[in-house]
Amino acid sequence: MHLFLIIIVLSGAIAFRLSWQGNAQTWGDRWHSALFAFLLPPLLLLMTAIAIAVMGYRGQMIGMETGRLSYYLAIAYLVFVLFSGMKVLGDGLTSLKMIRSYPQIKLHLNRQEIQARLLEDSGLYSAQVGFFKPELVISQGLLENLDEEHLQAVLNHEQAHCYYRDTFCFFGLGWLRRITPWLPNTESLWQELLALRELRADRWACQQVDGLVLAESLLLTVSAPFREFASFTAEFNRPYSRDRLQERVDALLSEPDRLDDFKWLDWSGLAIALFPLIFIPFHY
Repeated sequence: MHLFLIIIVLSGAIAFRLSWQGNAQTWGDRWHSALFAFLLPPLLLLMTAIAIAVMGYRGQMIGMETGRLSYYLAIAYLVFVLFSGMKVLGDGLTSLKMIRSYPQIKLHLNRQEIQARLLEDSGLYSAQVGFFKPELVISQGLLENLDEEHLQAVLNHEQAHCYYRDTFCFFGLGWLRRITPWLPNTESLWQELLALRELRADRWACQQVDGLVLAESLLLTVSAPFREFASFTAEFNRPYSRDRLQERVDALLSEPDRLDDFKWLDWSGLAIALFPLIFIPFHY
């Protein structure tokens, strides 16, 4: 019976991922559609494994015998999930340790004092790196090649990532990506969420700076060498396809969707992921 439950849940997760089209019209609809499609299948699989591990391999469920195979599969998957989480966390802590070895500087822009870690590199790079309280990393090349107006635009964009807790949230999303890379559309959904994350940060930054200035900053930095420290990094100039880059520039030069449509998911919809847990009382 447990093996039958695994097959049903796995088939449903795959079918749900395949049904994602990514053709919503507004940013808010695209964000919610991609986030829900990204989150639900791995959470459903995780809850199924937990339910089977709790029930064990002895006894019956709804009058049908349970078996060892499904139990061992569930335990193996939970061990894989645990070690994947430890690997993601370990990579993140290693990156954070490296970042904190960089010299700390203070920037004075627009009557603001901003602390940052200086990356001694001639490339144009900026990012928020860290978990819940990330640190700003900027390169020497960025300070030398951007004037104060364009540098302020870049820093406003990075402040948006702090405002939305993007590094912390994408640390969790990156873990789910790692434990289900074989599900359909995992990479497509990941890239969609990254692109929408940057669009949202751009829109937030445009409340403080001119969109044209931010677009110019993006075009100046997009060809710079890319550094990816960990899954919890939010970079201003991460590499994009030509279409993604064009979408971001067009959004900066136009009047996009409202920011209040760009909220995190209504978590009540993810209650579906708890479905496998309802079988626990029926195991005896």
